[in-house]
Amino acid sequence: MSSNPAAPPATTEMTPADCAARLAQTFPALFGASFKPLKLRIQADIQERAPGVFSKQALSAFFRRHTGSTGYLIALTKATHRFDLDGQPCGELSDEHRRAAVDELARRRALHQSKMELAEEGRRKRAALLRDVETTTLTRANFCALKGIAPQELDTLLEIARREAQERPPGRSPDVIRERRRRG
Repeated sequence: MSSNPAAPPATTEMTPADCAARLAQTFPALFGASFKPLKLRIQADIQERAPGVFSKQALSAFFRRHTGSTGYLIALTKATHRFDLDGQPCGELSDEHRRAAVDELARRRALHQSKMELAEEGRRKRAALLRDVETTTLTRANFCALKGIAPQELDTLLEIARREAQERPPGRSPDVIRERRRRG
């Protein structure tokens, strides 16, 4: 049992969110509003300063989430030092760790950009499909065969395209954007 009556026993499983809240309450200088690069092996310091409050599993789960978060990685790229439980600088941040954070952020940006481009390509294709279906003289079956779409999928794709067309701000249609880019 902990000597701190307000502290939950370490045997009580904490979620990472519960652990984050408790760490912010116990060590606000380090786990406050902004992210700070953590001192290496900070778990041992936490266990020493708050015995019985946090289980090793709870801290490990929290730190996996915390140190992998975009906010933490951004903090690593900007800082020169790591920080202890009191929010004081305690050791320089290595170029290797900073570079790893920069690389991971670049990988995430590229992945996000790729997903956004793929989503936009899907919107463009659905918009073109909607235009084509509104002007075609083909039968539904022939239109679907020409476009390589199963007839049962056509209505769903058209519904999505109509909704996307309504949600798109004026002047933001794919055709207008492409024409503006072409003109330079």
